[in-house]
Amino acid sequence: MAQIATILSLLMILTLVRAERPVIHRQSRARAFIQSQCQTTLYPDLCIRSLSYYAVNFTTTLSHRKLAQFAVKVSLAKAESTRAYITGVANHLNQTKDKGYLSVRECLDRINDGVDLLTNCIKEAQKIKEDGGNNNDFPWRASNIQTWMSSALTDVSVCVDGFSGRALGGKTKAMIKAKVLNLQQLTSIALALFNRFAARYRSTHVVIKP
Repeated sequence: MAQIATILSLLMILTLVRAERPVIHRQSRARAFIQSQCQTTLYPDLCIRSLSYYAVNFTTTLSHRKLAQFAVKVSLAKAESTRAYITGVANHLNQTKDKGYLSVRECLDRINDGVDLLTNCIKEAQKIKEDGGNNNDFPWRASNIQTWMSSALTDVSVCVDGFSGRALGGKTKAMIKAKVLNLQQLTSIALALFNRFAARYRSTHVVIKP
């Protein structure tokens, strides 16, 4: 009986190993795909780190469209966390009647705009069919996404332009700048990956004009 139980246990282990092999293979290919695509961005190391989570949890083929969508979602998540931090700073400065409030409020308005624009990008990107389908509206949707992401990138780039030298504490200013810089880099990565996807899409799909 002990031998039978041992054999059954070994068979079960072999079955699990065989079942895991395709998943591990797909994850390995996803990691390699992410690394190769991230090399085309301005911040390849940050790109790989921010998107590696999806390689570990991905169970199907990773494509240029899906990778671009993931990158926009990462940028949006960072924009939302940055907004939450700056909102807290703005509320504190407003309560204490600090002179730095107006510059932080202006920065927060920019981040709010960026969050809205990136949210629109995700919604629009989800309407693009990768398998061909009815792709006649692709140029319009792609143009919308590229315009919105470029605008979001501009928003975060000028977020701290209004900060004056002594209007805001050094540590607070440094923290805001660090968070906004990280958001700027992630948004740049998302735009680069979407541009790459859009270029490939145009080269492989025939768009019929009405």
